[in-house]
Amino acid sequence: MSIRKRFYISLVLLTFVVLAGSAGFHLIEGWTWFDAFYMTLTTMTTVGYGEIHPLSHNGRVFNSFLIVLAVFSVGFTIALLSQALLQFEFRKAFGRRRMERELARLSGHYIICGAGRVGRTVARELRTRGETVVFIEKSPDRAEWAIGEKIPVVVGSASSDDSLKHAHIDTAKGLVAAVGTDAENLYIVLTARGFRSDLKIIARASEEEAISKLLRAGASQVLSPYYFVGNRIAQLLLRPNVLDFIDAAFGTERLDVEIGEVRIETNSPLVGKTLGDAAIRQRADVIILGVKPESGPLLFNPAPETAIRIGDTLIVVGGDTQLKKLEALAAV
Repeated sequence: MSIRKRFYISLVLLTFVVLAGSAGFHLIEGWTWFDAFYMTLTTMTTVGYGEIHPLSHNGRVFNSFLIVLAVFSVGFTIALLSQALLQFEFRKAFGRRRMERELARLSGHYIICGAGRVGRTVARELRTRGETVVFIEKSPDRAEWAIGEKIPVVVGSASSDDSLKHAHIDTAKGLVAAVGTDAENLYIVLTARGFRSDLKIIARASEEEAISKLLRAGASQVLSPYYFVGNRIAQLLLRPNVLDFIDAAFGTERLDVEIGEVRIETNSPLVGKTLGDAAIRQRADVIILGVKPESGPLLFNPAPETAIRIGDTLIVVGGDTQLKKLEALAAV
């Protein structure tokens, strides 16, 4: 039986004892309802005030049974509340220890600053893709949501050095600054960039003029939800079929296709070949959208004569199986 059910039972039992005792003294002794109620309370709490009126023999017999029932019901309630308190404290203690163990093992994860609507959406999408995330959130209520979702969370300010260290920024893959205000996000970006110059930092901007400031502060990219929504509405009006395809391919009801990026490693057999000679389409069944050199601009729709070099990143479209084939070719 759960603690809640036992608590309801104890509440019903205490109420029954009070009502039964009050009714018994009122009917047996003829006392007023208030005197009967008061006598019942003094009996249940064993305060020892004595009888407010002399009791008859029948009244003493009734009171004897009432004492036994009252001691049992009060004792049951106290035991229940003690058990509930102990379980709550143990749960909190073990929960904190489990969270600390999870935080200590973090590596190759993503840090999300702010567990609001944007942060939660990012976390759900990353976890769907099998990635590990950790929240930094100063609101206890939002932190409780993350704990309920079994997501590690550091309770504190995301712009604090201690919070970022606790979230293991030194081993993180990337950081998302998605708290409520642009000023906070700006400070988070500055602090995070101070820890690592190579960290991928994505920031949210509410106001358009904040985008350039966040970029200057060190954000790798800045996105504005309002700009994105406005742009999407315009695209729905102008190019509805294109967006329908994108939603079907990459949305919540996605097809078995995705845009991925694959880095060419040193020992890959593709190194030194052109895209045409590598026959990537035939060997991995993917479509190459672009090539991003280790240094230099992205080449969109590259020509077959484009050479593949160490450190290049291929932007491709394909299914999960096809992308794994290409990853094998790029890493062997």
